[in-house]
Amino acid sequence: MIGQAELRHLRRCVELAEQALDVGDEPFGSVLVGADGTALAEDHNHVASGDRTRHPEFELARWAGANMTPGERAAATVYTSGEHCPMCSAAHAWAGLGRIVYVCSSAQLTRWLAEWGVPAGPVRPLPVREVAPGVIVEGPVPELVDEVRELHRRFHRR
Repeated sequence: MIGQAELRHLRRCVELAEQALDVGDEPFGSVLVGADGTALAEDHNHVASGDRTRHPEFELARWAGANMTPGERAAATVYTSGEHCPMCSAAHAWAGLGRIVYVCSSAQLTRWLAEWGVPAGPVRPLPVREVAPGVIVEGPVPELVDEVRELHRRFHRR
């Protein structure tokens, strides 16, 4: 069950996703939170630069590796507007990060994109559990799914 403090972090992820959209990027946002509930780092998508690896979850895994001890990483949670892609799932697991909480699942996003006629990407959208089976994953979070869906709809209507 997602509590109010966690919803606050997830709402920040949605704000970051909207910031990404506002600068012409795909709407994804993520927040890395320590065991004590403190937001340690945050980011949004930067793939419009041409580097398709500039996902916020990947950037947070790198940040965690450089700035946190293994124990701190294992006790941390990554909150994110959308379930990690396979690349980000692997980075999360290799960095030794703890739990993931996402607003919308890869399956939901894939369904929406198909409805809108968006061609499939070059990487299969596998669930985190298939890529990183040891990671605790929670989501989707129905309270915010419609907001995230609308951000993606706006991006793909451009």
